[in-house]
Amino acid sequence: MDIKHSYIEQGDGFPLILLHGNGEDSSYFVHQIEPFAQHFRVIALDTRGHGQTPRGDMPFTIRQFAEDLLDFMNQHDIEKANILGFSDGGNIAMVFALAHPERVYKMVLNGANLNASGVKRKVQIPIEIGYRIAKRFAQKSPEARKNAELLGLMVNEPNIEPDELKRILLPTLVIAGDKDMIKDSHTRLIAAQIPKSELQIIPGNHFIANKNPEMYNEVVLRFLLR
Repeated sequence: MDIKHSYIEQGDGFPLILLHGNGEDSSYFVHQIEPFAQHFRVIALDTRGHGQTPRGDMPFTIRQFAEDLLDFMNQHDIEKANILGFSDGGNIAMVFALAHPERVYKMVLNGANLNASGVKRKVQIPIEIGYRIAKRFAQKSPEARKNAELLGLMVNEPNIEPDELKRILLPTLVIAGDKDMIKDSHTRLIAAQIPKSELQIIPGNHFIANKNPEMYNEVVLRFLLR
């Protein structure tokens, strides 16, 4: 345990942990925290090297972030929680649920992907080019090194095999926008592989929680409160 997470906490009741996407922080959930806190103890984390949480010395990988989450829950005496993950946060949630299923009650996967091939090519190609450039300058510039790490998550991670998802036996909501940067077929594959999952595609792009919060919150709360 080499870092202390920065987080926002609001409400009480059963814990609901919110995990943001790549290069973001807990403020991404500005439209969720208050409505969700009427029903749950909401904890929105800044993951390692994001927002106000330090980078630390451990590897900068989705699997490390999942272990960080375990450390956080242990530190805060959270035995079990609902986990909502957006984008890379969804990838962390999947890895976490595979490694520590007993710590999750229900899970929401929003715009998650198993590997880079799940992202539409027109989005992924600039990411791959940016990653190669940042990697080339990573030794010379701290900024480039940070960029290389962040973009590397989107190029090299999380590499979950579709078959692995069959082991996730907890109720799961798979939610995405109808114009998401994650391929529709990929989102449907994730939902199809998780035995107790339901799929919701709602109007909007990748950032539906931010751009279509009313519908998003309604769908998520209906699932969590059921």
